[in-house]
Amino acid sequence: MTGVGVLHRSGPQDRAEDLLVRVARGDKDAFAGVYDAFSRAVMGLACRILRDPAQAEEVTQDVMIEVWRTADRYVPERGSAKAWVLTLAHRRAVDRVRAAQAGSEREQRARALLPEGAFDVVAETAERHDEQRRVYRCLASLSRSQRVPLVLAYYQGLTYLEVAHALSAPVGTMKSRMRAALRQLRACMEAGR
Repeated sequence: MTGVGVLHRSGPQDRAEDLLVRVARGDKDAFAGVYDAFSRAVMGLACRILRDPAQAEEVTQDVMIEVWRTADRYVPERGSAKAWVLTLAHRRAVDRVRAAQAGSEREQRARALLPEGAFDVVAETAERHDEQRRVYRCLASLSRSQRVPLVLAYYQGLTYLEVAHALSAPVGTMKSRMRAALRQLRACMEAGR
């Protein structure tokens, strides 16, 4: 009989060690028992080291796959099954932290080698000028009765009430014109991308 429940004859640690030995022989039911016994502890350890639940979940899955593939390396005489699995988890989590640190250090070194802001400043300036040209082109496509209120509001900083007063028009009419103009401006800008 190979059922998981048969191993309850000893303490839980003996049961886990027996399950791990059976996993080494390819017993999928035993692996389910090992997963249930250790995945929560692996996740907890990984969370404490990584401080990121998403990465801890990835590490937990990686560790449990490693347990399945390398269970034949477990030697009961050297320590408990839990200690072996948590050692794998600790190593994997620390490797993930070191890899992230090394990547961050590489990026910092690469940034230090670049001329100070040369590319980013030029690219951002060009992008800003391109967007300004599109705004001017789209504003020019509006009728005068739509363009003037927008220019007064956005470039002069006037409120609806001040725009209506400056153009001697009712506030409600001005709001409607400006909303319609904004819709047309938005459509023109999106079409120009």
